[in-house]
Amino acid sequence: KGILQYKSTNRLVIDVQGVGYDVAFCKSGLGQLPELGQEVFLHIYTSVREDAIALYGFIDSAEKELFTILLGVSGVGPKLALNLLSAAPPAALARAVLTDDLHALTKLPGVGKKTAERLCLELKDKVQAFADAAAPADTVLSPKNTADERLAGDVISALVNLGYPQIRAREALAKVMEQHPPELPPLPIEEVLRLTLRSLA
Repeated sequence: KGILQYKSTNRLVIDVQGVGYDVAFCKSGLGQLPELGQEVFLHIYTSVREDAIALYGFIDSAEKELFTILLGVSGVGPKLALNLLSAAPPAALARAVLTDDLHALTKLPGVGKKTAERLCLELKDKVQAFADAAAPADTVLSPKNTADERLAGDVISALVNLGYPQIRAREALAKVMEQHPPELPPLPIEEVLRLTLRSLA
């Protein structure tokens, strides 16, 4: 926990009592970050090698948990694991692994056929919980729309701050977005938040 001093699509600098920590960041959480100069809390994985100590940060604890599991797959290092979680939510990755969806997995950055096969072989008995906890909108492995992702992140962050569990917030938001056809103009965040709160009531 510290003060957010710098942010980009894949890197943050967090000031913790006067010390700046450079953190590789899972960009799926960009929409949930505060403004610069405000306090932020991240789930951190610390990678220690002979020549470096590297920090990997996540807004979502489930992402950090799956990141750690991914590192147990032969040939998957921290950079590739972070790229996978930046490209797709944990539930979508879990679903692809459980269904042996090599086609979807090989669309992810840095994943060839052999890596996809290893993911399915080595993770199948470790990722069921991520699929079970999924909101409907998280179970499809597809490129993310940045604007939609930012809106969803802002709405979920607001609901969590109001005391709702993140999983319930995601489920309620998914229901609201399912009822809004994609061909219609996007809803303003205030309206999405109002509808999602009504769904949670």
